Amino acid sequence: MTPTVHRFAAIENRDGVVWIWLNRPDRHNSLVPNLISDLKSALADAAQQKPRALVVTAKGSSFSTGGDIAGFLDHRASLQDLKDYAQELVSGLHGIILDLIDFPAPVLAALNGPVTGGSVGLMLAADLVAMAEHAFLQPYYSKVGFGPDGGWTALLPDRIGTGRALEIQYRNERISAAEALRMGLVSAVCPLSELEAQISKWVNDLSEGSSRTHLATRRGVWDEARRETVRQRLDQEKDRFLELVALPETVDGMLDFTRKRA
Repeated sequence: MTPTVHRFAAIENRDGVVWIWLNRPDRHNSLVPNLISDLKSALADAAQQKPRALVVTAKGSSFSTGGDIAGFLDHRASLQDLKDYAQELVSGLHGIILDLIDFPAPVLAALNGPVTGGSVGLMLAADLVAMAEHAFLQPYYSKVGFGPDGGWTALLPDRIGTGRALEIQYRNERISAAEALRMGLVSAVCPLSELEAQISKWVNDLSEGSSRTHLATRRGVWDEARRETVRQRLDQEKDRFLELVALPETVDGMLDFTRKRA
């Protein structure tokens, strides 16, 4: 089937399995409102196709480096504009995380490169995650002055424990693919060249079972109470993000961060 291309997201149905690629490789798939909007549209398109499974991955060398700092800095002339931009971006990202949790089929993620900042939420909302062996996870919030978003406080502690989640974020710890596997954050680690093959193996495994059972299992794990708890936690993350993003010292942190990476 010919892929549908939104500007910053591509979608293709491969024999009943829908693949979605983040498609802003020149900026390492960093998150901006237009990418979030295209990704949300792609997810809606995917759900209408009633696939056997959904695969979320990305074009280029990175899965996603989280919110694009340049996008925030473009709005720094007015603190209200900056907060409005942050509101749009973080609310949109959190909406996508909830869309993935609510998706009517198993959700698989193929992490082809680094996953930093809020983009970790796209991984945490997936059922099975394959990670390229050279990839890594890293928060970066403390280096800039942002409040964590994308599930770093809303979802991660339930996966690895409160203490470990705090340590990673306090120390801005880089989590290798091997460590992510050991911690149970991903289900498989492999060379980049074998990433699609690993996803295909899982799809074949899923095909041997009942899709009705798979959906019932997802609905059981992400029951109404748990989904509401996650929604509330994500709203709290957004509120803390908005409290910090427009502080003068946070703007200085963004400028310093971009200078160091130039």
